[in-house]
Amino acid sequence: MRKIPMGEMAYQEKNGVGWLTFPSWDAFPGVRHAFSTRIGGVSEGPFASMNLNFGRGDPREHVEENFRRFCDAAGFSFDTLAASAQDHHTEIRRMTAADCGVGITRPKDRESVDGLVTNEPGVTLVTYYADCTPLFFFDPVHRAIGLGHAGWRGTAAGMALCMAERMQQEFGTDPRELFAAIGPAIGPCCYEVDEAVRSAFCAGPLPEAASCFTAASNGRYQLDLWRANKGALLAAGLLPEHITTAHLCTRCNHRLLWSHRATGGVRGGLAAFLTLLPEEEG
Repeated sequence: MRKIPMGEMAYQEKNGVGWLTFPSWDAFPGVRHAFSTRIGGVSEGPFASMNLNFGRGDPREHVEENFRRFCDAAGFSFDTLAASAQDHHTEIRRMTAADCGVGITRPKDRESVDGLVTNEPGVTLVTYYADCTPLFFFDPVHRAIGLGHAGWRGTAAGMALCMAERMQQEFGTDPRELFAAIGPAIGPCCYEVDEAVRSAFCAGPLPEAASCFTAASNGRYQLDLWRANKGALLAAGLLPEHITTAHLCTRCNHRLLWSHRATGGVRGGLAAFLTLLPEEEG
């Protein structure tokens, strides 16, 4: 298995399937995480080759085979996958063993779920991306995990804050003991937005939201979702040393990662995976 450093993340490859991890998280006992790439699937044409999104027009059997290959390579059990139903809001769902297969081999049973949490080993949380921000959470004290999806709307609405609060409610998580990682997403180098987005973003609950924008020469703005989500995590009470940011732009790296903007929307999709391992594996 190959492992290549990429800033705050590392590229790993096994059996031709590539994925990314946070080296700082690889050291956590009893938890496994991964973020997919475009490498190693069976999809063709505009979806080539590792597409993990069922809703883009790729044949379902291709996407399901991609999930199986990814799980085999990265060390997840296909039968434990439980997926979100994202629509750019801040609804969060607690997943249990009874939910395994939802959104993968079973139909989605809810229409709005942008965050997932669990404290059950053997449940693999799955969320989807192609420029939006993945948020990974791990509470090592109460043995609980969470995945949050945050585009500009979710970020502006405080998805990172909502995830920390929900884990506190569900598991007794102390934000000072919570670890978080901000995964690959479109960076401030490439994310240009208009005044309407800036105004809506600044009207949300995030502290110092205006500081996440840099004026561009054309009267538009560059938005830094990484900075915004880190600010929200700090506002939630997380310690700075417990927050890791990938600083990996999906648009700049669109040959490795799916980017909605780089492809004009004709694309496959990425996925984040996070699971607690059974004690005998931890």
